[in-house]
Amino acid sequence: MKEQYQTITVERIEAVVRICHNRPAALNAESSTLLRELDHAVRVAEADPEVRVMILGGKGRHFSAGHDLKEALDVVGIKPGSTVEERWAYESEYFFEYCLRILDMSKPTIAQVQGACIAGAFMVANMCDLIVASDDAYFADPVTHTLGTAAVEVLIHPYVLGMRKAKELLFTGSRLSASEAERIGMVNRVVARNELESATLALAQDISRAPPFALRLIKRSLNRVMDAQGLRVALSAHFDTHQLSHQTTEFKKTLESGLDKAIAQARNKMS
Repeated sequence: MKEQYQTITVERIEAVVRICHNRPAALNAESSTLLRELDHAVRVAEADPEVRVMILGGKGRHFSAGHDLKEALDVVGIKPGSTVEERWAYESEYFFEYCLRILDMSKPTIAQVQGACIAGAFMVANMCDLIVASDDAYFADPVTHTLGTAAVEVLIHPYVLGMRKAKELLFTGSRLSASEAERIGMVNRVVARNELESATLALAQDISRAPPFALRLIKRSLNRVMDAQGLRVALSAHFDTHQLSHQTTEFKKTLESGLDKAIAQARNKMS
């Protein structure tokens, strides 16, 4: 039976599954519903022996604006007034564990990125093994500036950008263009916007022709290289630091002044 989703789309193209954020009117902001559905679709793809490669994309102008800050006004665990325990439980599940499920997927994954890929979306896209970006794509994590928090929940930045560039991106909240991201190795390929879907699919289909168990083993070995360098320990340690940053005077001032300002700043990043 085909799954019915409200906020994502799922397409099967032979041995490739393409899962897309599908809230274009909301700039593909990642609501609780979207993240639950995305995680479910990832689990289904992982369990399906006919799926050999997963593409993760977004419908419309942008890949994603990241966490849904409007929803954050109402959801227990992220709304103002949530307890430390509530926020820890929510962010552990929706932001940390869901991301690591993509990172740990046994099959090759490709992020298909156009337009904005901001904050929470930055970490989701970078959980994928490869990134194909359109020439108008850009990446940013401005939340230290806009919210007063210690980046996002999964600090993948130094592993995909290198330490110097990661510090620059996070300290300034500035944008990283697709061409610059390709130059430093975070993005594999940059293509014209009208060629993004076809180019990403062609890459996925090329990968899908390799023996699947061999792919599974080499991905396992490559991920273990990062684990041997302390990836999982570093990500877990930062998650703790990120939680602490929610208790600071700076973050509380952001909440007191209202999240509307932060939402406006995030939208300005995408204009």
